[in-house]
Amino acid sequence: MTAPNRLARVVTEVFSPAVVVLVLPLAVAWAATGHDWARTLLWGLEVALFSSILPMLFIIRGARAGRWDGHHVRDREHRFLPLAVGLGSTAVGITILVVADAPHDVLALALAMFATLAVCVAITRAWKISIHGAVAGGAVAMVTLRYGPWSLLLIAIVALVCWSRVTLGDHTPTQVIAGALTGPLVGGTVFLLVP
Repeated sequence: MTAPNRLARVVTEVFSPAVVVLVLPLAVAWAATGHDWARTLLWGLEVALFSSILPMLFIIRGARAGRWDGHHVRDREHRFLPLAVGLGSTAVGITILVVADAPHDVLALALAMFATLAVCVAITRAWKISIHGAVAGGAVAMVTLRYGPWSLLLIAIVALVCWSRVTLGDHTPTQVIAGALTGPLVGGTVFLLVP
Protein backbone atom coordinates (compact mmCIF):
# COMPACT_ATOMS: atom_id res chain seq x y z
CA MET A 1 0.00 0.00 0.00
CA THR A 2 1.37 3.42 -0.98
CA ALA A 3 1.78 6.31 1.48
CA PRO A 4 -1.17 8.25 -0.06
CA ASN A 5 -3.36 5.15 0.25
CA ARG A 6 -2.36 4.67 3.89
CA LEU A 7 -3.16 8.32 4.62
CA ALA A 8 -6.45 8.03 2.74
CA ARG A 9 -7.41 4.98 4.80
CA VAL A 10 -6.66 6.82 8.07
CA VAL A 11 -8.67 9.87 6.96
CA THR A 12 -11.57 7.63 5.87
CA GLU A 13 -11.70 6.01 9.30
CA VAL A 14 -11.02 9.07 11.49
CA PHE A 15 -13.63 11.16 9.67
CA SER A 16 -16.08 8.35 8.92
CA PRO A 17 -19.78 9.20 9.23
CA ALA A 18 -20.05 7.17 12.44
CA VAL A 19 -17.22 9.14 14.08
CA VAL A 20 -18.43 12.54 12.87
CA VAL A 21 -21.96 11.79 14.09
CA LEU A 22 -20.52 10.90 17.51
CA VAL A 23 -18.78 14.27 17.85
CA LEU A 24 -21.14 16.66 16.02
CA PRO A 25 -24.11 16.28 18.42
CA LEU A 26 -21.83 17.09 21.35
CA ALA A 27 -20.60 20.25 19.60
CA VAL A 28 -24.16 21.38 18.85
CA ALA A 29 -25.42 20.42 22.33
CA TRP A 30 -22.57 22.39 23.90
CA ALA A 31 -23.84 25.59 22.25
CA ALA A 32 -27.52 24.68 22.73
CA THR A 33 -27.19 24.09 26.48
CA GLY A 34 -25.21 27.22 27.24
CA HIS A 35 -22.04 25.18 27.81
CA ASP A 36 -23.58 22.97 30.50
CA TRP A 37 -21.44 19.80 30.58
CA ALA A 38 -24.12 17.49 32.01
CA ARG A 39 -26.82 18.58 29.57
CA THR A 40 -24.33 18.55 26.69
CA LEU A 41 -23.51 14.92 27.43
CA LEU A 42 -27.16 13.98 27.93
CA TRP A 43 -28.44 15.44 24.67
CA GLY A 44 -25.32 14.93 22.60
CA LEU A 45 -25.01 11.29 23.53
CA GLU A 46 -28.72 10.67 22.94
CA VAL A 47 -28.37 11.86 19.34
CA ALA A 48 -25.07 9.98 18.93
CA LEU A 49 -26.61 6.76 20.26
CA PHE A 50 -29.53 6.71 17.82
CA SER A 51 -27.82 8.30 14.81
CA SER A 52 -24.37 6.70 15.03
CA ILE A 53 -23.79 3.98 17.60
CA LEU A 54 -26.86 1.78 17.05
CA PRO A 55 -26.78 2.03 13.22
CA MET A 56 -23.04 1.30 13.22
CA LEU A 57 -23.52 -1.78 15.41
CA PHE A 58 -26.07 -3.04 12.88
CA ILE A 59 -23.67 -2.38 9.99
CA ILE A 60 -20.75 -4.11 11.71
CA ARG A 61 -22.89 -7.11 12.58
CA GLY A 62 -24.09 -7.35 8.97
CA ALA A 63 -20.53 -7.08 7.66
CA ARG A 64 -19.36 -9.85 9.98
CA ALA A 65 -22.27 -12.02 8.80
CA GLY A 66 -21.23 -11.40 5.18
CA ARG A 67 -24.34 -9.41 4.21
CA TRP A 68 -22.19 -6.59 2.82
CA ASP A 69 -18.54 -5.95 2.07
CA GLY A 70 -17.48 -4.12 5.22
CA HIS A 71 -18.37 -1.35 7.64
CA HIS A 72 -18.41 1.26 4.85
CA VAL A 73 -20.79 -0.83 2.70
CA ARG A 74 -18.99 0.03 -0.53
CA ASP A 75 -21.36 -1.92 -2.78
CA ARG A 76 -24.27 0.40 -3.63
CA GLU A 77 -26.73 -2.46 -4.05
CA HIS A 78 -26.27 -3.45 -0.41
CA ARG A 79 -26.56 0.04 1.08
CA PHE A 80 -30.34 0.34 1.29
CA LEU A 81 -30.94 -1.85 4.36
CA PRO A 82 -28.16 -0.38 6.54
CA LEU A 83 -29.14 3.17 5.57
CA ALA A 84 -32.84 2.43 6.19
CA VAL A 85 -31.98 1.07 9.64
CA GLY A 86 -30.04 4.29 10.26
CA LEU A 87 -33.11 6.30 9.27
CA GLY A 88 -35.33 4.24 11.56
CA SER A 89 -32.96 4.53 14.49
CA THR A 90 -32.60 8.28 13.98
CA ALA A 91 -36.42 8.59 13.87
CA VAL A 92 -36.67 6.84 17.25
CA GLY A 93 -34.05 9.24 18.61
CA ILE A 94 -35.98 12.23 17.26
CA THR A 95 -39.17 10.97 18.91
CA ILE A 96 -37.37 10.80 22.25
CA LEU A 97 -35.98 14.32 21.75
CA VAL A 98 -39.48 15.66 21.08
CA VAL A 99 -41.06 13.88 24.07
CA ALA A 100 -38.21 14.89 26.38
CA ASP A 101 -38.33 18.53 25.22
CA ALA A 102 -34.72 18.63 24.02
CA PRO A 103 -33.04 21.95 23.26
CA HIS A 104 -34.12 23.39 19.91
CA ASP A 105 -30.75 23.13 18.19
CA VAL A 106 -30.27 19.50 19.24
CA LEU A 107 -33.65 18.58 17.77
CA ALA A 108 -32.91 20.67 14.66
CA LEU A 109 -29.61 18.81 14.22
CA ALA A 110 -31.28 15.39 14.48
CA LEU A 111 -33.93 16.44 11.96
CA ALA A 112 -31.25 17.82 9.63
CA MET A 113 -29.26 14.59 9.81
CA PHE A 114 -32.43 12.56 9.18
CA ALA A 115 -33.32 14.68 6.13
CA THR A 116 -29.81 14.44 4.71
CA LEU A 117 -29.72 10.68 5.18
CA ALA A 118 -33.19 10.34 3.62
CA VAL A 119 -32.03 12.22 0.51
CA CYS A 120 -28.85 10.11 0.35
CA VAL A 121 -30.93 6.91 0.64
CA ALA A 122 -33.15 8.05 -2.24
CA ILE A 123 -30.14 8.92 -4.41
CA THR A 124 -28.36 5.68 -3.50
CA ARG A 125 -31.18 3.65 -5.00
CA ALA A 126 -29.91 4.75 -8.43
CA TRP A 127 -26.42 6.17 -7.90
CA LYS A 128 -23.63 5.89 -5.33
CA ILE A 129 -23.43 9.25 -3.56
CA SER A 130 -20.69 9.66 -0.95
CA ILE A 131 -22.13 9.42 2.56
CA HIS A 132 -18.69 10.38 3.90
CA GLY A 133 -18.88 13.58 1.84
CA ALA A 134 -22.47 14.33 2.85
CA VAL A 135 -21.81 13.88 6.56
CA ALA A 136 -18.56 15.87 6.51
CA GLY A 137 -20.11 18.71 4.49
CA GLY A 138 -23.24 18.76 6.64
CA ALA A 139 -21.19 18.78 9.83
CA VAL A 140 -19.25 21.84 8.70
CA ALA A 141 -22.53 23.60 7.86
CA MET A 142 -24.02 22.86 11.31
CA VAL A 143 -20.88 23.89 13.18
CA THR A 144 -20.65 27.08 11.12
CA LEU A 145 -24.30 27.93 11.81
CA ARG A 146 -23.68 27.53 15.55
CA TYR A 147 -20.13 28.78 15.98
CA GLY A 148 -19.65 31.32 13.19
CA PRO A 149 -17.68 31.84 9.99
CA TRP A 150 -14.30 30.77 11.40
CA SER A 151 -15.72 27.26 11.34
CA LEU A 152 -15.60 27.39 7.55
CA LEU A 153 -11.90 26.54 7.90
CA LEU A 154 -13.17 23.00 8.50
CA ILE A 155 -13.92 22.81 4.77
CA ALA A 156 -10.30 21.67 4.47
CA ILE A 157 -11.33 18.48 6.30
CA VAL A 158 -14.24 17.98 3.88
CA ALA A 159 -11.79 18.24 0.97
CA LEU A 160 -9.46 15.75 2.68
CA VAL A 161 -12.32 13.31 3.25
CA CYS A 162 -13.40 13.59 -0.39
CA TRP A 163 -9.81 13.08 -1.54
CA SER A 164 -9.52 9.97 0.64
CA ARG A 165 -12.66 8.37 -0.80
CA VAL A 166 -11.48 8.94 -4.39
CA THR A 167 -7.92 7.81 -3.61
CA LEU A 168 -9.21 4.54 -2.15
CA GLY A 169 -11.33 3.98 -5.26
CA ASP A 170 -14.59 3.94 -3.30
CA HIS A 171 -16.05 6.96 -5.11
CA THR A 172 -15.59 9.12 -8.17
CA PRO A 173 -14.92 12.86 -7.86
CA THR A 174 -18.54 13.53 -8.91
CA GLN A 175 -19.89 11.28 -6.16
CA VAL A 176 -17.88 12.96 -3.40
CA ILE A 177 -18.71 16.46 -4.65
CA ALA A 178 -22.41 15.56 -4.76
CA GLY A 179 -22.19 14.26 -1.20
CA ALA A 180 -20.24 17.25 0.06
CA LEU A 181 -22.90 19.58 -1.39
CA THR A 182 -25.93 17.53 -0.32
CA GLY A 183 -24.95 17.62 3.37
CA PRO A 184 -24.92 21.40 3.74
CA LEU A 185 -27.72 22.09 1.25
CA VAL A 186 -30.21 19.65 2.75
CA GLY A 187 -28.99 19.52 6.35
CA GLY A 188 -28.22 23.22 6.62
CA THR A 189 -31.59 24.20 5.20
CA VAL A 190 -33.50 21.89 7.56
CA PHE A 191 -31.39 23.08 10.52
CA LEU A 192 -32.28 26.70 9.74
CA LEU A 193 -35.99 26.05 9.05
CA VAL A 194 -36.89 24.01 12.15
CA PRO A 195 -39.23 26.35 14.08
